[in-house]
Amino acid sequence: MNAPQPHSSLLRFVLSRVRGVFYGWWIVLSASVMQSLNQGLLNQGFGVYFLPLQAEFGWSKTLLSLGYSVGQVESGLLAPVVGWLTDRVGPRRVVTIGIVLFGAGLMLLSSINSVAMFFATFLLVSVGSSLSGFLPCSVAVLNWFVRRRTLALGISMAGSGIAAAIVPTVAWSVTNFGWRPAALFSGFVVWAVGIPMALLLRQRPEKYGYLPDGDRPDSASPVASFANAPKSIPTGTSLDEGFTVKEALGTRSFWFIAFGHMSAVFTVSAVSLHLVPDLVQSMGMSLQSAGAIASMVLVISVVGRILGGWLADRTNKRAVLVASMLAHAIGLLTLAYATTMLQVFIFATLHGLAWGARAPTQNAIRAEYFGRKSIGVILGVGIVVVSIASTTAPIFAGWLADARGNYQLAFTVVAVLTALGSLFFAFASKPARARPKSDAASG
Repeated sequence: MNAPQPHSSLLRFVLSRVRGVFYGWWIVLSASVMQSLNQGLLNQGFGVYFLPLQAEFGWSKTLLSLGYSVGQVESGLLAPVVGWLTDRVGPRRVVTIGIVLFGAGLMLLSSINSVAMFFATFLLVSVGSSLSGFLPCSVAVLNWFVRRRTLALGISMAGSGIAAAIVPTVAWSVTNFGWRPAALFSGFVVWAVGIPMALLLRQRPEKYGYLPDGDRPDSASPVASFANAPKSIPTGTSLDEGFTVKEALGTRSFWFIAFGHMSAVFTVSAVSLHLVPDLVQSMGMSLQSAGAIASMVLVISVVGRILGGWLADRTNKRAVLVASMLAHAIGLLTLAYATTMLQVFIFATLHGLAWGARAPTQNAIRAEYFGRKSIGVILGVGIVVVSIASTTAPIFAGWLADARGNYQLAFTVVAVLTALGSLFFAFASKPARARPKSDAASG
């Protein structure tokens, strides 16, 4: 069985010159770039468009937040389907289709002139983002790594560091050329960068003669490179083990992890959309300066992803998750009552480190608890629960900001809910899989 080869001749040439690299790390690279595009141009970057859209159309924060949340509803409802498709046909096809839709949606955003067009366009962008972002990329990495799973996930999510450069670039483009040209050009960037990276993705290492982490089938020694993978693998690999979707849904731990994740995303979603408007209005910062703070959060999250991934692989993952949730809450409370730039920097540090450490750990613990057998659908069903937070948090924060004239109360309530959400992770112990009846009888 041959090692996976990229379709692009240029990529094939580059990879052929790199020796001693397990192909799983190319999966990590591709996932990192994909998530940087999603973070920089949508999840974090859309906040840059917030005030210009208000200025041109006179729309309220609540309405703009609702548009963002409609996309989150779609992402949540689509997640199980995305997970199922990724498990069945592999991430390369799913992500490639997503990149095409994502880029097209951003291009169409540049031509909107009504609320209906805004909602329809944002829905298209969100579909593309769902198919090319967090879920399929995470499944790909989870399938290629076991021993270094959290670290690999952390590095793949460190694409946020690239997003840290994207957000101020988008802010600069909006300031100097207008939001319409910025959106149009962003769509072309998604196609030019995303499509080649999508072609690197592969489904599971066993299909190409690998075992996870680059191990050889007959030993624990790593495979030297993607060009000399073993020709066959033994039957009965760990791919056959793990919970079915039904079994996972029947455990308390699945729901505790999902609700803990939901509590964290309540904070991340509210901050991602409203951080830039809050800094402009409450701290008197310019749009570009506020975008730079959003970028600072992303840069610090890269440190959190790598350090948190390394730590979670070596210690208690639940402890890492609980500590991250508390750091989220403290950071957001600091932002809510900030009057100095030092307090803003404290928020950025705590929120960035927490976000970085938590994100890979919560997916790694799912794979550790439930195995790789149906991990795509298991992650997808979990995201349906999480979408409740990603949908309601931006609307809630925007509504309170409209009503109170600032974000202080909204951020305070969100911080308290996040702190309470840490209890879900604290009690999410590893489930024991029930033995089949035939096995129990023979024992």
